[in-house]
Amino acid sequence: MAQQAAVKRTTRPAAKPAKKPKIEKVYPFKWEGKDRSGNKVAGEIQGTNQALVKAHLRKQGVLVTKIHKKSTLFGGRAKKITPLDIAFFTRQLATMMSSGVPIVQSFEIIAEGTSNPNFAKLINEIKTDVAAGNTLAASLAKHPQYFDDLFCSLVESGEQSGRLEALLDRIATYKEKTEALKAKIKKAMTYPIAVIVVAVVVTAILLLKVVPQFKEVFANFGADLPGFTLMVIGLSEWLQSWWFIILIGIIVIGWAYTQINRRSKPFRDAQDRALLKAPIVGQIVYEAAVARYARTLSTTFAAGVPLVQALDSVAGAAGNVVFYNAVNDIKRDVSAGTQLNFAMRTTNVFPTLAIQMAGIGEESGNLDGMLEKVADYYEAEVDNKVDNLTTLLEPMIMSVLGVLIGGLIIAMYLPIFQLGAVV
Repeated sequence: MAQQAAVKRTTRPAAKPAKKPKIEKVYPFKWEGKDRSGNKVAGEIQGTNQALVKAHLRKQGVLVTKIHKKSTLFGGRAKKITPLDIAFFTRQLATMMSSGVPIVQSFEIIAEGTSNPNFAKLINEIKTDVAAGNTLAASLAKHPQYFDDLFCSLVESGEQSGRLEALLDRIATYKEKTEALKAKIKKAMTYPIAVIVVAVVVTAILLLKVVPQFKEVFANFGADLPGFTLMVIGLSEWLQSWWFIILIGIIVIGWAYTQINRRSKPFRDAQDRALLKAPIVGQIVYEAAVARYARTLSTTFAAGVPLVQALDSVAGAAGNVVFYNAVNDIKRDVSAGTQLNFAMRTTNVFPTLAIQMAGIGEESGNLDGMLEKVADYYEAEVDNKVDNLTTLLEPMIMSVLGVLIGGLIIAMYLPIFQLGAVV
């Protein structure tokens, strides 16, 4: 019994596992108030509740008069974090750090200035990691969907060399130029596709809704219809019978293309090669790839990254399998002791201007500067070609629309014109 009592006295209930800290959700708040001078001020801020938001604004010298949680029912839902957001974040961080603002305080300012809760949450997570003693590069590397290996390696080079502000400025310029180039390519491809889609939709509506009305009118004529009109009526009847199957077919083809493009690397590679050979657009894509290659290599090399290691980053940022393979060939040749410009020449991919500028840069010891000039030149060329393409396509697109829609109208009114001539 004594032993049992001792056991009872010494036996204690097992300690309960510590509860995980609850992560409070951040909401956007709209506020109005007065500053220390009595002037009316207003804005938006991220916070967990109204009391904390008011307290934070009070510390900044703002007397809050109105505050409410921003509605997320209609159009107020948090947006996705885009590459442009990352470029803007990098530019802000570089500017604040170069002005002497501590890095943790810089994160707080940037997070308060954004209207995207998801972006504010990302910045606050990075701030927490940095405040805990982690390097900025290690903190960014925890979010690979927003900060790729190239971004993190450049930041790491800046931290190790003590030139983080300068490197952030170069990264911001690189991201801004890259996104601007992508926008130009998208503009060159989206505009004609959008107009063609509109033309097809308008034509389908005319065939499904308008032509049948004319068909009923022509049935009372008691005369033979022109061949062109009969062809359009036949096309209308066919579309009325099969439009649902055609719509399903378009959806299935679109879904199949998306799945194949996502899962099949040979398909994507073939698509990249075909895109470079496409008329007009192919030249724009080619020059954009050259500009991206030169811009990425210039940025990494200027950051102090060894050339062979920099070429690894360039291959990943190539954006086209032809240039990806070419950069890997260049890396192999450079590793064997070949100069960069000779390695570029043997690939038969890069233009003569880029090769010569790389050679001049190697001889003068200003490779990053020469590559930056190459990037500027080809980015300007892409910009001009996109503008010229848009100018040339406008009359062509108007002609296509005129032939499609005007042809349908003529086909419908041609019997009426012939009837009027007989009368």
